[in-house]
Amino acid sequence: MTPRLKEKFESAVTEKVDAQFGIKNKLARPKLDKIVINVGMGKELDGTKVRAHVKDQVLADLAAISGQQAVLIKARKSVSNFKVREGYLSHAMVTLRGDRMWEFLDRLISIAIPRVKDFRGLPDRSFDAAGNYSFGIQEQGIFPEIDMANAQYNHGMNVNVVLKNSNPEKSRFVLAELGWPFQREDS
Repeated sequence: MTPRLKEKFESAVTEKVDAQFGIKNKLARPKLDKIVINVGMGKELDGTKVRAHVKDQVLADLAAISGQQAVLIKARKSVSNFKVREGYLSHAMVTLRGDRMWEFLDRLISIAIPRVKDFRGLPDRSFDAAGNYSFGIQEQGIFPEIDMANAQYNHGMNVNVVLKNSNPEKSRFVLAELGWPFQREDS
């Protein structure tokens, strides 16, 4: 079964993008490539080890949210101010592609983000030069898959939406057509 947002993108959004930006070649259209979810655990370093319960909970949370297993990443550089040493575990991440990416995006837009307290929209200035969009989530509890009653560690996460063949203007248009909750101009 094709994910709902993927069908919407292929049937309605691509035609609007072609008309808006004068794209004649379907290979030149902007399209979603992947979504990367990253959770930093640097401040939970205890000497040279990440506390076991923190690591286990972060990995379980990412697996529940994304539907696939997360990987642990080691620090590339030592940063004494953050008490991070090169080669030690510093964060966990998941890269979503294909149908899992579309299903996660649908749940993020329609269920998780509206559960943020006092939510007024995501900023529309968080694009890089290639049109990729990044934002942070303060707490994992906005996802219904997470049972906050059993959570021992509160953590946030960074979500990066990577688009191919794009720039900030095209990416903003595509995400807005998919129903992305951008901040309103009047607020």
